[in-house]
Amino acid sequence: MSDLIDDPDKPPLEVAEPLRRAIGDRYLTYALSTIMHRALPDARDGLKPVHRRILYAMRELKLSSTGGFRKSAKISGDVMGNYHPHGDAAIYDAMARLAQDFAVRYPLVDGQGNFGNIDGDNPAASRYTEARLTAIAEAMLDGLGENAVDFRANYDGTLSEPVVLPATFPNLLANGSSGIAVGMATNIPPHNIAELVDACLHLIKTPDARDETLLNYVPGPDFPTGGVIVEPRETIAEAYRTGRGGFRLRARWEVEDLGRGQWQIVVTEIPYQVQKSKLIERIAELIQTRKVPILADVRDESADDIRLILEPRTRNVDPEMLMGLMFRNSDLELRFSLNMNVLIDGVTPKVCSMKEVLRAFLDFRREVLIRRSTHRMEKIDHRLEVLEGFIVAFLNLDRVIDIIRYDDEPKAALMREDWSKDHVRATNEADYVSPAPGEGELSEVQVDAILNMRLRSLRRLEEIELVRERDALMEERAGLEDLLDSEALQWARIADQLKQAKKLFGKDYEGGARRTTFAEAGAIEDVPLEAMIEREPVTVVCSRMGWIRAMSGHVDLSREFKFKDGDGPRFAFHAETTDKIVVFAGNGRFYTLSAANLPGGRGMGEPLRLMVDLPNEAEIVDMFVHRPGQRLIVASAEGNGFVVNADDIVAQKRAGKQVLNVGESVAKICKPVAGDHVAVVSENRKLLVFPLEELPEMGRGKGVRLQKYNAARGKQGVLELDGGLSDLTTFDIEKGLSWTAGGDRTRTEVDMSPWVGKRASVGRLPPHGFPRDNRFTS
Repeated sequence: MSDLIDDPDKPPLEVAEPLRRAIGDRYLTYALSTIMHRALPDARDGLKPVHRRILYAMRELKLSSTGGFRKSAKISGDVMGNYHPHGDAAIYDAMARLAQDFAVRYPLVDGQGNFGNIDGDNPAASRYTEARLTAIAEAMLDGLGENAVDFRANYDGTLSEPVVLPATFPNLLANGSSGIAVGMATNIPPHNIAELVDACLHLIKTPDARDETLLNYVPGPDFPTGGVIVEPRETIAEAYRTGRGGFRLRARWEVEDLGRGQWQIVVTEIPYQVQKSKLIERIAELIQTRKVPILADVRDESADDIRLILEPRTRNVDPEMLMGLMFRNSDLELRFSLNMNVLIDGVTPKVCSMKEVLRAFLDFRREVLIRRSTHRMEKIDHRLEVLEGFIVAFLNLDRVIDIIRYDDEPKAALMREDWSKDHVRATNEADYVSPAPGEGELSEVQVDAILNMRLRSLRRLEEIELVRERDALMEERAGLEDLLDSEALQWARIADQLKQAKKLFGKDYEGGARRTTFAEAGAIEDVPLEAMIEREPVTVVCSRMGWIRAMSGHVDLSREFKFKDGDGPRFAFHAETTDKIVVFAGNGRFYTLSAANLPGGRGMGEPLRLMVDLPNEAEIVDMFVHRPGQRLIVASAEGNGFVVNADDIVAQKRAGKQVLNVGESVAKICKPVAGDHVAVVSENRKLLVFPLEELPEMGRGKGVRLQKYNAARGKQGVLELDGGLSDLTTFDIEKGLSWTAGGDRTRTEVDMSPWVGKRASVGRLPPHGFPRDNRFTS
């Protein structure tokens, strides 16, 4: 074994490495690949590799904006096979998005067929749809054949692809981008090309311009679906300066008059990246759950445009108030976040300001200009060399014909010939004299061009055309030399190119005008429930088993109501649809219901425990209409209690609001304050009266002792109270204490001084005739 290991002819064994290092190295490789080749766009052309490869493959297929369409399956197949070795479904999805005018501000692909819609429906299969480039995509590709950018080998080394596209306009900001990489993400909204060009021209004129001044040219994003931006100007400026922030975007709406005082709201534009179908589902859910009670219905009357109808419940509703609630509770308003994380020079990820992004684009355009100008000069030099050869040939046409006609090696003979001397044409092959060896005046390039020249070009007029072409090229070359030597001329040329792009794709371009406008947001105030609901009388009925319903109108409470078998009446009272219904449970919690949201009275209602999170073991102690500012007394079965303001018991959640801490006891009493003294009676028939002022007013707690109860040994020796709180009421001491004596009769005891004592004392037996059930009301 040692011989095998030490054998120098054997290949060296792999050296083991720690798992932590191996995983770290491989994950870092994956992270870099995701950041650079998948998720983050390039600041120069604003594209990710898949989009760049799609456009380049379509150019190679000659799918110009004025030509024919090709099947999407063919395009995605070529992209996958030649440049992008990933799934064809992912490639087709990326291409389809470039064709969606509701997803991309300036579509780069002209799609024919079903490419999806704003409802969220997916595009048809790639075998059914066709595509070609748009004019704006061709502008992105302009200059690829003029050495404007570098090329690199494709994934298998058989072809080459551009590293970046020339991009005659700042596509990164024009169409925006979004992506999630490893440890970083990007989200850039689309903007208007004309405004971006104006900002670039300002940067060319004033390179050290402040970030705030760019806001005069680019006031904010321009989304393909329109909408209204309600973000303050200061916030937008800060977002563009730091590269991070957000924009509040609202739907565009108007009030449509239906006559006779009726109206409806028509939504004509919805926020960017909101699916219309899901938006309608959300609004329908708001109607069903009555979170926006003043909204009666939503309809979708959209065709090619957006038309959502919001129908109010009553014509007395304020449209501004209704839309304020819709903005708060639905995606009719959303916040589009800005995270301008891009690749600088295609290598370094960086969160950039708008100025830095535009600066990177302009520097790239200057590099493209220099490369294209240099390439053009090389082409001109080559053409001038050929033209000089053509001119020599035309001046010595007879000699050229003799050499081509009679010489065995015309190319070498043409290069050997001294074209500065006069030549006499040979009348036959015997008169022809081959050129003597020596340096000729024509280069190999010139001779090849002469030999490849067509016979019909041998016209006298051709010489004049050649001289004219040579002079024009010489003039163009001089201009290019001046351009390459002067930075000022270069920026002037770039400015001209940007102005041309603005002219082509500005407001006169189809869809080039700004779509998103700006407005003040205004404060969305909390609207009171009674302002949202039409006020109507109802009768609230709740059974012993907790089934609750609201019957229309104020019905007679003495009538017999229908309940399920084995159930019976518990609470019945009059209310309004604008009222809040308060439920006090044995666990000391208050629960709040909207009378407008209660089930109708035609059936048996619905279980209260399905509407609020009321535990099964907690009994319903009381149910009543909430009256703002009213004072209530709450007390537990063990005789502890306090005064609470009704405004402090309203719960905002299903779980209710804990007010009375009961410990191991249960809540027993919740009565409104209606006097200056409190009367409590215990289960062991002791009555105590004390001033109301001895009770504290609290928002939450256990309270203070109302009445004293004797302790006694219960089962298994556990101490228990001999009695407990039975009932409680408040009254005016001057008017006396009243109670129900039986039937509809009421009895009043005027002189209550024998029962007045200190709070937390035992009390004494009640007056003669007090009910045997120890309750003030039956």
